[in-house]
Amino acid sequence: MIAIFGGTFDPVHQGHLNMANRCVEELSLDTLRFLPNATPVHKQGPNISTAHRLEMLRIAIECHPKFALDDREIRRTEPSYSVLTLQELREEFPSQPIVFLMGMDSFNSLDKWYKWQEITQLCHIVVYRRPGDAYKATPALATFLKGAKVHCSSELKAHMYGKCYFLKGEPFSAASSEIRQAVKAGQNVEPWLNISVLNYINKNKLYAK
Repeated sequence: MIAIFGGTFDPVHQGHLNMANRCVEELSLDTLRFLPNATPVHKQGPNISTAHRLEMLRIAIECHPKFALDDREIRRTEPSYSVLTLQELREEFPSQPIVFLMGMDSFNSLDKWYKWQEITQLCHIVVYRRPGDAYKATPALATFLKGAKVHCSSELKAHMYGKCYFLKGEPFSAASSEIRQAVKAGQNVEPWLNISVLNYINKNKLYAK
């Protein structure tokens, strides 16, 4: 089973790592690929250079044997539509299920994504709920979940695509936007960040005033 976790990672934080760990453990994955995007379509663009975001991500995952970095969206010149990445992965792994890990905020807007229904025909959706996150069902998502939601992670391996699973593990509250604001204000962000990532931010004066 192929698993991907996309985002701006601006910066990557302990919430991202906890989310990825929960996915690896609950789904018994061999590898989870982090896919930083270069030109986010659904969110405001990143606050720092792509090179810095990429290096922080490398630092954060280098000691995790089941985490890998996939920079295909960084190298892509057109906008980072998720469907393009999934089409590429489906061509590379035609006989393996693909899992797309996302937070509840992303899932709540999934039906607004470019070719979202095609996305659900290329992969399974795995959703992580942070503290305070709530599922806000739109009619389109509610219809999708009626036939897609599964309660046992083993069902993801039994199908190639089209299922949706909500992670059950312990959540961790962290948000990149809050971390950026805290760094700018000179506040302590140590609980939210890998110490090596924090050292990199301080060394390069990222997110400073």
